[in-house]
Amino acid sequence: MGRIFEVRKATMFARWDRMAKQFTRIGKEIAIAVKAGGPDPDTNPALRRCMQNAKAVNMPKDRVEAAIKRALGKEMENYDEILYEGYAPHGVAILVETATDNHVRTVANVKAHFNKGGGALGNSGSVSFQFKKMGVFKLNPEGLNTEELELELIDYGLEELGEALGENGEDLLVIRCGFTDFGNMQKALEDKGITPLSAEVEWIPSTTVPVNDEQAEEISKLIEKLEQDDDVQKVFHNMG
Repeated sequence: MGRIFEVRKATMFARWDRMAKQFTRIGKEIAIAVKAGGPDPDTNPALRRCMQNAKAVNMPKDRVEAAIKRALGKEMENYDEILYEGYAPHGVAILVETATDNHVRTVANVKAHFNKGGGALGNSGSVSFQFKKMGVFKLNPEGLNTEELELELIDYGLEELGEALGENGEDLLVIRCGFTDFGNMQKALEDKGITPLSAEVEWIPSTTVPVNDEQAEEISKLIEKLEQDDDVQKVFHNMG
């Protein structure tokens, strides 16, 4: 029983750590959105997106409101969004999105993670050409006619529509559009009365690099270290 309890406790702490990281990431996104477009989600599409994503990860409403209020304060840090590019072991390309108030600290930490993980930080443009920047909307498919929705959204930049499973095994409808069409797609869904479960900008790999289980574990350790860094928002890779 003691062993089972320890495993459950470790799983619980891991879940809390992941949730805390998600809350921190969204808090920074809210700060950036509010400083750029104001605190009213009705007139700030970026903030509406952040609030949708906060709901998707069960971020409490009072924490969202507190993040908006903090973003209006003079003492709030100004975050710069910086993309770092590099390679993991075995030729796998990695993109690291960061939001930082200290460039020197962030680049030093990211470089250290790559070096310790057997990879290498590259120059701007050395990796990103292998990815396509896209808007990704995840919807609850209940009550939606997929074929009709696909036809209706083509005029708003729809490139891909498919099905996927969520973290808890639930069915999801996934919509992808070009990065420049993100705003058009967001508005089109809103006009149709569809509220996405999440709306993100992601880097989708054009091709993937096949790896075996041992190599995948090695690469995953580097990705995990990067994701745990306080300045890192998201990590993308082309591991197959």
